[in-house]
Amino acid sequence: MNLIKSTGTFSFFTIISRVLGYLRDLLIAIYLGSGPVADAFFVAFRIPNTFRRLFSEGTFNAAFVPSYSSELSKSKKKANQFANKIFNVLLIFLILTVLLVEVFMPGFIFLLAPGFTENYEKLETTILLTRITFPFLLFVSLSSFFSAILNSHNKFAVAAATPIILNIFLILVLFFGKYLNDELVFYLSYAVSFAGIVQTIFLILFVKKFYKPELNFNFKNDKKVNLFFRKLLPSIFSSGVTQINILIGTIIASYQASAVSYLYYADRIYQINLAIAGIAIGIVILPNLSKYVKSKNFSKINFIQNKSLELSIFLSLPAAICLLIGSKEITSALFGYGSFDETSVNNSALALFYFSLGLPAFSIIKIFSSFLFARDNTKIPFYFSLISVLINISLSLSLFNKIGFIIIPISTSLSSWINAIILFVYISNKKYFSFRTDSFKLYLRIFLSSLLSSVLFYNLIKFFKNYLAYESDYKFLFIIILVLATFIIYILISMITKAFNKSDIKLKY
Repeated sequence: MNLIKSTGTFSFFTIISRVLGYLRDLLIAIYLGSGPVADAFFVAFRIPNTFRRLFSEGTFNAAFVPSYSSELSKSKKKANQFANKIFNVLLIFLILTVLLVEVFMPGFIFLLAPGFTENYEKLETTILLTRITFPFLLFVSLSSFFSAILNSHNKFAVAAATPIILNIFLILVLFFGKYLNDELVFYLSYAVSFAGIVQTIFLILFVKKFYKPELNFNFKNDKKVNLFFRKLLPSIFSSGVTQINILIGTIIASYQASAVSYLYYADRIYQINLAIAGIAIGIVILPNLSKYVKSKNFSKINFIQNKSLELSIFLSLPAAICLLIGSKEITSALFGYGSFDETSVNNSALALFYFSLGLPAFSIIKIFSSFLFARDNTKIPFYFSLISVLINISLSLSLFNKIGFIIIPISTSLSSWINAIILFVYISNKKYFSFRTDSFKLYLRIFLSSLLSSVLFYNLIKFFKNYLAYESDYKFLFIIILVLATFIIYILISMITKAFNKSDIKLKY
């Protein structure tokens, strides 16, 4: 496996998905803005979308890939038997869960958006929309199962491309936004669930080379299956801790008008980098890292772990600094159109600023957690994530009435750094990870390269401030040019400082 090439493949399709996701969100911002209808849709969309991220962005992988790879090393038949047992249990559980939540949806929404009870019309709309979108949970979870099988065979492209389908369906609906008027949110909600069906069928077509699902509800007590499901819940919590923190933030933000929308748009921007610097790398390294852990190839383990952490910081650090510098200009250029007024831009940009402080931590958590997942350890990341979530909730609840929704990105970033630090302390003490002899110099070079390119970005924003103003017709074009120029300069500076070596592109791991 080539880490950079595999990450690049995964990232390529992820970027396409995120670009389409941006176009989707831009159209939503234009047609819905940040009012009560937008809040209702974002809660209805946030719930299945959070589950999508929880399952598809490494969480299901974390529990499944090490166990499946272990069976695959014995024989393809054993691997298929194991996968089929998981598939059938998962299918029954998901069907029952969806049916149960559909029946008790009012109580479910009260738990996830309690602030909406103050506005009866908004509450009723949210309940109806979530009933329409919630079946997406069934299909996205099955899609994650099939994606995990493909990832186990080092086939990353198809799994990374699958979310593109959802964005295409939503964009197609939004193109008719001006004709649908008040009905737009309902068509969007139906599109979510329909896209889930298409995604599942799409993956089945590609996974059948390695595995064909068979319905068999004759469940027998199987230690390996039981072990998998005991690992799954902790891995959902630990690998998806950032998404859980954001979901908790959405619950608390529901008490402030439009706050759900502000957080949603800010989240969409920094997630572009997190998808590459944390999620993609964590997913790509897991199959081979699990294999080397089982064979006790310590030199390969150390090499992969160090390279993955270096790549993660190389990508996340400059992105975080640039988002801090240009949060307002970036938010305005990406979403400041139509119903998304200047107040909405300022509030979303403020949320983005504080989320950006935690961006490197969000990515590092994904990497460190993968080191433990490869060792079949999902409990320790779960415990540390629980601490992080409790800190987040405590800070958010205690300060929300004083400073409003902005405490949510602040507490999310702070709790994530605490999570990253205690993960590092644990894996270091257990001797699962140690820095290479030249690591300090390399990270110093990355920091220097990030700082120099960020100074350039700051001066470019100042120089072109008139073209980046809220009223400018060219702000989107200019922000894209400035970001691309800064990224190219960052790579060139990194090559000069040797923070990045072209030879790494060809290295096999």
